[in-house]
Amino acid sequence: MYENGTGDVRQLSKRKNIERSIQEYVPGKQVTLAHLIPNADPEVFEKLGLMEERNAIGILTITPSEASIIGADIAKKSGSVTIGFMDRFSGAVVITGEVSSVEFALKQVTQTLANVLDFDIPEITRS
Repeated sequence: MYENGTGDVRQLSKRKNIERSIQEYVPGKQVTLAHLIPNADPEVFEKLGLMEERNAIGILTITPSEASIIGADIAKKSGSVTIGFMDRFSGAVVITGEVSSVEFALKQVTQTLANVLDFDIPEITRS
């Protein structure tokens, strides 16, 4: 039950002026984010729930989201990186390791998805 005593969420959203949004996936094959965080702060690892602190974090967002499984596999096979997080529903992949290993893994994932599966890919960014 909501504040107004009904189960009608529409009434609650009208009274509280709540804006709702619906997320949709657009058909296509793309890596929308490929980012390297070298020498990440230890607190970042902690907040992400990554038990083993490493030097770098690599972040990928892949559409369709199921391709995150392929991306994680490519990253793992590319060298000495650990899969910190993978969500096959959102397409998010987080990898950790030494800076050079994470950078190489990001390159391998983006290039393989582009060359083998005809994905659109971004430049790998770095902060």
